[in-house]
Amino acid sequence: MYTISNRLKIASFILMAVGLLGIGIGFVSAPSTVEEAKAMVEAHDDGHGGAHGEEATHMTTDTREKVTPSAEGHGEESHAMDHDEHLLHQLQNKPWAALYVAAFFFFMIALGVLAFYAVQRAAQAGWSPLLFRVMEGITAYMVPGGIIVFVILVLSVLHMNHLFVWMDAEVVAHDKLLQGKAGYLNPVFFLIRAAIFLGGWILYREYSRKLSLKQDESDDNSSFKMNFRISAAFLVFYLISESMMSWDWIMSVDPHWFSTLFGWYIFASMFVSGITVIAMVTIYLKSKGYLEQVNDSHIHDLAKFMFGISIFWTYLWFSQFMLIWYSNIPEEVTYYVTRIADYNLPFFGMVAMNFVFPLLLLMNSDYKRINWFVIMAGIVILAGHYLDIFNAIMPATVGDQWFIGIPEIGAILFFAGLFIFWVFRALATQPLQPKRNPFIEESKHFHY
Repeated sequence: MYTISNRLKIASFILMAVGLLGIGIGFVSAPSTVEEAKAMVEAHDDGHGGAHGEEATHMTTDTREKVTPSAEGHGEESHAMDHDEHLLHQLQNKPWAALYVAAFFFFMIALGVLAFYAVQRAAQAGWSPLLFRVMEGITAYMVPGGIIVFVILVLSVLHMNHLFVWMDAEVVAHDKLLQGKAGYLNPVFFLIRAAIFLGGWILYREYSRKLSLKQDESDDNSSFKMNFRISAAFLVFYLISESMMSWDWIMSVDPHWFSTLFGWYIFASMFVSGITVIAMVTIYLKSKGYLEQVNDSHIHDLAKFMFGISIFWTYLWFSQFMLIWYSNIPEEVTYYVTRIADYNLPFFGMVAMNFVFPLLLLMNSDYKRINWFVIMAGIVILAGHYLDIFNAIMPATVGDQWFIGIPEIGAILFFAGLFIFWVFRALATQPLQPKRNPFIEESKHFHY
């Protein structure tokens, strides 16, 4: 029976405390007036050569015009006021966006694990039952993680931030495209959908976990069979709800842009992130003397999934990017123009971290069996997919007024601490090895 160590508890609490401090600094230092916003930009430009300021003014003005085009004959003074107000909103968005990116990133890890777990259940895989308790422990984070994401969405609907521009009635009133999407993109329906998504995912997780534990005490396989049936049904719900979630929570921050591949693209990101964390937690537990019957072949299989889904993610990324860039339709290609112009390093750095590094680190079959090598590859993959979500959210919410500073680091530390504490506390509540899974013996003797 695993027991969470005091050292791990203290480390998670320190991460949460330092993270909260960083998040608080981000909100406190956000400007409250246009004058403060302009002073912050000037101070930042003075420290970076000044050229960025002219580009920022140009880009933020262009962005505002795309979202809320000015009426014909609008004076220069009003135009400047629009720009200044938009700049204020961008800087006020910065701590909110940092919080949202980190909250969603850690939640999507748990959601990716849930999908992988359901696939293993529905496929009746013989290699993975020894890892089921690890997966169930990680998916326990869905409850606090989902609640936090939902609260941020509610606060967005209440206009506590400007993350979702389509929630502003004044913006919609001047935008025919958003008016055409108002039947779907409206705050009440948005929250209803979010509640359905979260409720369905958490309900499956809790019921499947209950059946998994019940199977250990049962003298037949009825709970196992029920888990198989609900997992197969859940995957249908998951594929639909995950796609809609990616449109709602990620793509709608850029409400003028859309991609039919986006749901699969976000799925690939969360799937590989979830599998990576399964591997890292498993290796950690083995290093502490637990999961004795998990062998190198199990780690090898997890690393194969990390490698394979990284290639799948790259295929989706390139398919989406190449088609939009090559067709060069203005309302589509502006999504990538903005990111290449203002997010050059994180945009291309993310591609290298999510494709080149996994390709080089995990192509060799022998390296997939070396624990420290898998951990190193996992850290790069997770950092890369954090940047993936960062690139998806930040350009639409803070424009080119971005940098990875105290709010971003603070949010990462807070949610990392919460994730570690919640996951390992859940792992400590039950034995780490299932007893009566019909495939447990096959899993124990799995060799590749």
